[in-house]
Amino acid sequence: MNIRHFISAKRQCVWALAALVLPFAANAQREYSPNLSIGARAGVTLSSMSFTPEVHQSMIQGKTFGITARYTEERFFGLIAEVNLTQRGWKEDFVKDEAPQFEYSRTLTYIQIPLLTHIYFGSNKVKGFFNLGPEAGFMIGEKIKSNFDYKNFDNIPDFPKGYRTNEQMKMEIENKFDYGIAGGAGVEFFINRRNSIQLEGRYYFGIGNIFKATKRDFFAASRGSSIEVTLSYMFRVL
Repeated sequence: MNIRHFISAKRQCVWALAALVLPFAANAQREYSPNLSIGARAGVTLSSMSFTPEVHQSMIQGKTFGITARYTEERFFGLIAEVNLTQRGWKEDFVKDEAPQFEYSRTLTYIQIPLLTHIYFGSNKVKGFFNLGPEAGFMIGEKIKSNFDYKNFDNIPDFPKGYRTNEQMKMEIENKFDYGIAGGAGVEFFINRRNSIQLEGRYYFGIGNIFKATKRDFFAASRGSSIEVTLSYMFRVL
């Protein structure tokens, strides 16, 4: 075989190899093309606090709403960033102390910014997903509802004390910065290629304390946690 025949055969092999590889490359490009979606979300929260010493409490209902952005470049993985206005807090449980005539609740409002890993699966019509990642926030307001003078509960007749922790009701919030871990699961319904609706349940576990937690302070722990159920509308822009 002379050099000309060798070069010709080599070219034919290259073209044959390209003919085999290009369709797979094109298909991979379509399969893993970048996807950027933005949207809005809103829902309800059920939250409580983890206090040490223990506080008799029940969950309090609040609201959450915000904006979200999702970026995916892989077939099953992506990232989600959100900015939310979220209500958390707790409600004192006086029924347990056989004093149901007393009522007290404290609602804390945060601007929360979660950054979540997004894992999804399913068809072009319906997808299931899991979200997990860190979340940071800053408290911008609080609201106390009470039918008694919680700053002077020692002077109230028949008020349960001695066996009950009450200091948290009158203490000022010391730490407005909050951080923790958020994780959730849900389902996404696609109206068409660009529009979809998501239903998600999410749990937030707070790591930061709202009160000081040194050895000299009353509470060793005062961390928030919440359950969120939200509905989101997503619009694909890329």
